[in-house]
Amino acid sequence: MNHYMKKSIQQYQAENKNKARLLIKCPDQPGIVAAVSDFLYRHDANIITSDQYTLDPDGGQFFMRVEFYCPQLLEKAEVLEEAFQSIGEKFAMEWQLLYVSQLKNMAIFVSNEPHCLMELLWEYQSGDLMAHIALVISNHETARETVESLGIPFYYIPANKDIRKQVEEKQLQLLNEHQVDVIVLARYMQILTSDFVKNYEHQIINIHHSFLPAFVGAKPYERAYKRGVKMIGATSHYVTNDLDEGPIIEQDIGRVDHRDNSAKMKKIGQAIERVVLSRAVKWHLEDRIIVHENKTIVF
Repeated sequence: MNHYMKKSIQQYQAENKNKARLLIKCPDQPGIVAAVSDFLYRHDANIITSDQYTLDPDGGQFFMRVEFYCPQLLEKAEVLEEAFQSIGEKFAMEWQLLYVSQLKNMAIFVSNEPHCLMELLWEYQSGDLMAHIALVISNHETARETVESLGIPFYYIPANKDIRKQVEEKQLQLLNEHQVDVIVLARYMQILTSDFVKNYEHQIINIHHSFLPAFVGAKPYERAYKRGVKMIGATSHYVTNDLDEGPIIEQDIGRVDHRDNSAKMKKIGQAIERVVLSRAVKWHLEDRIIVHENKTIVF
C-alpha cells in the first residue's frame, strides 16, 4: 500500500471511529422504529441516516438501515450489542451492528481480462473504495505487476475443472490467513463449488457480462449478437450454488445496433461491467444491502 492510500484509510477511520450501522430484517409490526430510536437515544447515539422498507405492513418483512454517531463508540460496543439483544428477540429480528471504522478485508479473484480489477484498483488508489484489499488471486499471471506495484499480495493459482478441489483448498487457506470478509469475482472465469460458496454466504460478489436473466453462462456477447439485441448490459450479484442466479445487487445497460458485431458489443459491455461491479462492491462495503430470499434490498 502506498503512502497516499495508507493516509486516506487512516483519515477515514479516524473520521468515522464513532459511527456505526445497524441492519435489521424482521416481520413488520408496530413499534420497531420507535424501539430502535429509543434504544439509540438511551445510549447517547445520534441518528445520521435512517431508511426502512416493508414488503407488506400487514405482517410482511420489514427492513431497516440506521447509521448513527455515538461518542466512545468502540469502548461501548460490547454493551450496545448486549443491550440490543432483548429488542432483537422481542421483534424476532435478524440484525447486525457494524462499525464504520472497521474496514472489511477484501479478496479479488481475476482471470485474464483485467478491466474490472483495474477499476477496483483505481477506486482503491483514489480513496473511493474503503476496504483493505488483502490479496488478489488469479489463474493467470496477467495482473501480477499491476497488483504488486500497489503493495498488494498476488497469488497465481492455475485452475481448471479437473483440479478444482485442490485449487479451492489453496484459496480457502489464503483467505483464512488474510481473514477475508468479502470476495469479489472481477471476471474470474472459473465456477466455484458449493463447498467453497457455503463458507462465504452473501459475501461473494460476481460480475456477469449480460443483463440477467438473459444470456446466462458463457459467451453472452456472441449470443446477444446472434439474437440481434438493441441493448446489452451487465449484472452484479451474490454467488449461490445456482449459476448466475444469485440475488442481484446492481445492473446497467448500453445501446447497440446492427453495426455492432460481437467484438464491439464486448467493448461496450466491458465499460458497463466496470461501473456495475464497482457500485455493487461499494454498496456492500457501506452495508447498504440486505438479502431477502433471492432478492436484495439496497438502501
